[in-house]
Amino acid sequence: MPSTSGRVLVVDDNKVIRQLIRVNLELEGIEVVTAADGAECLEVVHQVRPDLITLDVVMPRLDGLRTAGRLRSDPRTAGIPLVIVSACTQHEVDSGLDVGVDAFLAKPFEPQELVRVVQSLVSSSTGSTGSTGSTGSTGRVRGPGDAEAAAGHAGS
Repeated sequence: MPSTSGRVLVVDDNKVIRQLIRVNLELEGIEVVTAADGAECLEVVHQVRPDLITLDVVMPRLDGLRTAGRLRSDPRTAGIPLVIVSACTQHEVDSGLDVGVDAFLAKPFEPQELVRVVQSLVSSSTGSTGSTGSTGSTGRVRGPGDAEAAAGHAGS
């Protein structure tokens, strides 16, 4: 029985990655809403009211780091935990820390690590207000069969 609840806004321009993240979080009882880039994230974040946002760095229109900066500068979204899920360079990690990103998950990532980071940040943001630090992973994305299953999963 899933032990975590909450709502996560997954922002990535790659549909397969969005669906892979969605499937792994929904299996844990977490509601997932998706956006294709930072601009769409900023358009929907106030209606969605997520407990956490995952962001890719390289996206069209508005990249993940600039999106994170805008989310942090808006009092309505400043407290939402942000997780960068991307093949980050050290410069991007440093820039993310500068704008207040809570955790980093390197692509390709282990689905279990994604779930652990999200559950930890969602429970700390809905429970207490403590610093969570940054996290990294060098795991692998699931195989092509899993990606196809994720892509076929009903979504928004």
